[in-house]
Order: sequence, then structure tokens, then C-alpha cells
Amino acid sequence: MYKLLISFLLIFFDLATKFLIKKNLELNQRVELTNFIDLIYVQNYGVSFGLLSGFVSHWILVFVGFMIVLLIMYLTKVSNKNLEKLAYFIIIVGAIANILDRVINTFVVDFLLIHYKNFYWPAFNLADIYITIGIIMLLISFFIKSEKI
Repeated sequence: MYKLLISFLLIFFDLATKFLIKKNLELNQRVELTNFIDLIYVQNYGVSFGLLSGFVSHWILVFVGFMIVLLIMYLTKVSNKNLEKLAYFIIIVGAIANILDRVINTFVVDFLLIHYKNFYWPAFNLADIYITIGIIMLLISFFIKSEKI
């Protein structure tokens, strides 16, 4: 039950931040937060880093995303490691948040921009952070032999 609550909270925070960015910034408008982090309103019509943007219908991306979520749910069921299951859970939450955003807007709202001098990382959002944390946890779990962790 607590996983369901955590899921809803994380998805709510992701969608709420995207909504606030969309309502308060113009497209591509940047607001400097620190010397290396900006807020920016970007519409991502593709997948990671805008890959396939404009080449594939958003409904195809929604369908593929949903299929990936189902695959990860299966991997969660067959996993014996608690850390691995938690990692999959966090990845699923991030994926669902981005899928919902794509269903609502036909694109995913990205708004965090990290940069150093003239070097910029592509903009991302909270759901992307969830997925990244989950992947890091998953990688760590692969190196741990104990099934209790």
C-alpha cells in the first residue's frame, strides 16, 4: 500500500513541476538558478535527449513506453533481490510519469538544465531523475551477490 502512495506522490511531484513550468515560462525561456543550473521550458517530442523527435507519433512512443513498463514489471516479479525490485519500482514510476505527460501534452516537458561554461547537458525533468536513480540502483544490485539486499 505504501508503494502505491509513494508512486502517486512521485508522479504528482513530476507532473506538478511540469505544469508549473509550462504555465509560468514561455517555450525555451531560461531562468538562471545558479551558475550551473537553469530552469528552461523545453518540449521533448522524442525519447531520451530528443532522439526520434518528429519521426514517430506520440502514440507510438506511449505504446512503446507502456510495453517497456510491462517488461520491467515482469522483471520485478522474477527478481529475488530487494534492491533490484526497488530499482525497478523507481524506474517504473519515472516511466509512467513521462508516459502520462506525453498523453496529456503529446510531448514531455523538460525543465532542468545543467551546464558548465559552454558545455550543456540536455534538459530533463523529475521523472528522468527517478529513472536515472533507478538505473544506478539496478547497476549496483548487479554487483551484490546477496539476495537479501
